[in-house]
Amino acid sequence: MAEEPFLPSVRELVRCYQALEAYSAAHLRTVGLTPAQFDIVATLGNTPGMTPKELGEKTLITKGTLTGVVDRLAAKGLVRRVAHNSDGRSQIVQLTKKGETLFTKVFPAHLAHVKRAFASFTAADYFQIEAALRQLREAFESAKD
Repeated sequence: MAEEPFLPSVRELVRCYQALEAYSAAHLRTVGLTPAQFDIVATLGNTPGMTPKELGEKTLITKGTLTGVVDRLAAKGLVRRVAHNSDGRSQIVQLTKKGETLFTKVFPAHLAHVKRAFASFTAADYFQIEAALRQLREAFESAKD
């Protein structure tokens, strides 16, 4: 049976994602964070905090994993849970002062780390990459049943 013509593209997309994750995670380990922990710290940075539901929507972390990651960040003193002002049943997850200090230090350093991988690309390259990825995402979104 002949291979489907889209399979090499799917494989390359997965390899690209895996390479990005490995490159990113290696740097994050040097600052004592996992990719999921960094995702939460980066998402909460420069905000007054978010509900767990909002955090789940804005990060790449599934709901089942989110609680454990927030618990570990709280144990490190980087985030805290506070009561929601208008909804007594809900909580807001916020960076602590220690978490804000970490965000201010680590976020720019991580951006610089990732930027090195993009150093050889031009603005036209970025446009092409983004357009192709957008087209692929839209194809998946429109194919939903």
